Amino acid sequence: MRCEVPIRSVRAEAYTVPTDRPEADGTIAWNSTTMVLVEVEGGGRVGLGYTYASACLVGLIRDKLAAVIKGRDAMAPQACFEAMQRAVRNLGREGLAATAISAVDTALHDLKARLLDLPLVVVLGARRTSIPIYGSGGFTTYSDAELEQQLGGWVAQQGCAYVKMKIGSEPERDPHRVAVAKRAIGGAALFVDANGACNARQAIRLAHVFAEQDVSWFEEPVSSDNLPGLAMVRQHAPDGMDVAAGEYAYTLDYVRGMLESGATDVQQADATRCGGFTGFLQIAALCEAFHVDLSGHCAPALHLAIACAAPRMRHLEWFHDHVRIERMFFDGAPQPREGRIAPDLSAPGHGLVFKRSDAAAYAVSEAA
Repeated sequence: MRCEVPIRSVRAEAYTVPTDRPEADGTIAWNSTTMVLVEVEGGGRVGLGYTYASACLVGLIRDKLAAVIKGRDAMAPQACFEAMQRAVRNLGREGLAATAISAVDTALHDLKARLLDLPLVVVLGARRTSIPIYGSGGFTTYSDAELEQQLGGWVAQQGCAYVKMKIGSEPERDPHRVAVAKRAIGGAALFVDANGACNARQAIRLAHVFAEQDVSWFEEPVSSDNLPGLAMVRQHAPDGMDVAAGEYAYTLDYVRGMLESGATDVQQADATRCGGFTGFLQIAALCEAFHVDLSGHCAPALHLAIACAAPRMRHLEWFHDHVRIERMFFDGAPQPREGRIAPDLSAPGHGLVFKRSDAAAYAVSEAA
């Protein structure tokens, strides 16, 4: 007999953490990161989820999404997901609404696993016991010495077989920066990420230069909204270089369009943007149908369980900013071993425990 567990409360809070040094990529610069944390309570347990977005999500979650799911069954996160999607129809399903839903959905899945007293990866259906990571940072603001130290550290200290750096703000300097990175990482694979800074012809020229430097991954060479441009770059990229994109996909329909256009060799998805674990699994099913590998974008502690459950997963992004915040704010954040991270099968849910007292100094109001 099925046992329903009513959702009793939904809470949201925002925390803004300054970066440890100036950061930029090919298109923007930033000096802080905001995490919006969600806690959903039911059956005497609390599920935890989060997204990296804006503090304004607190009001959206409190005033719109909480009212939609309170009283619903905590054991049915997919039904809650559908209700939240309907609730934001007139607001627009993409952007901020999608990130808000993502945070709530991940909390719901965590709550369900905690109610069952099982690890989340077991509830989701484990396909693997661990997942490779790639170190990610290498910001365009870094000096050569900072770039070498960070990327080389991921290989030497974390055992990463792949690392990624930002390019695109000064394309004429990028071949030099790539050479610095290659010296630092030895035999590890180097990825580059332009964050949409190039047009298609520029990206194709850079792809051939980078191929001579043994770069094997070119992420968002052009904007992800320019699917014909992405497909053009992919068509003309040298053999052995994967074109990747998808981190800004908020809906399943958008990912379907990317896959149908033949824009990527590797599809990216971000559970903090694409509808949480429910949306991520839907995207994974699409990738399976299109025979395209999937890679998880950022927030590695949150993605760990779903990455070990989804089909065709290639790896997870070990993004500098998010790794730093997740270690500051959570007990149970994963520690790499030989370039991989693995879920803690001794803990229920995703195993993350929020350190509220440690995070308190970074709390911000939604008005901020």
